[in-house]
Amino acid sequence: MRIGIVVDSACDLPQDFITDHRIVLLPITVRIGEAMLADHRDEQATLSFLHAHVAEHGAEAETIPFNVQQIRDLFLQQLVIDYDHVFCMTITRTRSPIHDSALQASFAILNDYKPVRQAAGYNSPFALRVIDTQNLFAAQAVTAVEAVRLRDSGASVQQIRERLEELAGNVHGYMVTRDLYYMRARARHKGDRSVGLLSAALGSALDIKPILHGYRGDTAPVAKIKGFDNAVAKLFEVVGKRVRHGLMTPTVCVSYGGELDELRALPGYSRLQAICEENGVQLYASVMSLTGMVNVGKGAVTVGFADQPHRFE
Repeated sequence: MRIGIVVDSACDLPQDFITDHRIVLLPITVRIGEAMLADHRDEQATLSFLHAHVAEHGAEAETIPFNVQQIRDLFLQQLVIDYDHVFCMTITRTRSPIHDSALQASFAILNDYKPVRQAAGYNSPFALRVIDTQNLFAAQAVTAVEAVRLRDSGASVQQIRERLEELAGNVHGYMVTRDLYYMRARARHKGDRSVGLLSAALGSALDIKPILHGYRGDTAPVAKIKGFDNAVAKLFEVVGKRVRHGLMTPTVCVSYGGELDELRALPGYSRLQAICEENGVQLYASVMSLTGMVNVGKGAVTVGFADQPHRFE
């Protein structure tokens, strides 16, 4: 059986991993004023757009995910021919409409695929599963990596489906942002009051950086640390402890809102790399998606891994 894997472009994976494993993207377009770019996970295009537009005006950006019709067309024009079963894994539905659009499109796809497949010489049925990853950015990527690993190992569709649905509720995402004022401006632009003026002003005045935890569709602070470098070092230290304790999958994903050389130079990153190597865990580092950068700001760090419930300490 030919199994396809689909993610939206907020899923922070390295560009070569996406290409090498034939992962299909649902691109999210970012518009800032007159400038527009459809995010196809091209790292150089993302960085160019970041430096030209996001750094100054990102808080005012509009993100435009694929709508129901565009998702339907992608599947009926390509995926129902190329694959027999597709797993479509989306950013958490609590932060984006793309999951609900994919789910709605799936009904039309399953109703309309037969003549398309028959014209291409396939008489077997086509199936599609839409999965809410319940997380964001680097954390969203953990489920996609596991889908690739399972497909390449020869797992059955049922085994893959059960495993991915189990993982979706057990992936932890962490983030440290450089600029709370930016996050507040962005949140206000979207009508989201989750980042208050007082907390942004206090955090910036004292250089206090919250470490945010994404889990099962919710996001909340788990620590507040003075200084961005100190906060990132603490985050990498805690992730290293979880790696040593034993993760549910041999994967840690990290994304950064800028050049990857800057990420590698952050305190604690090289130590986290070493811990992952010592424990047989693959560390994937990628440039953050445009969607991520316009929502959380230039220079933010996100980390994701699958693990049991735990305390951040």
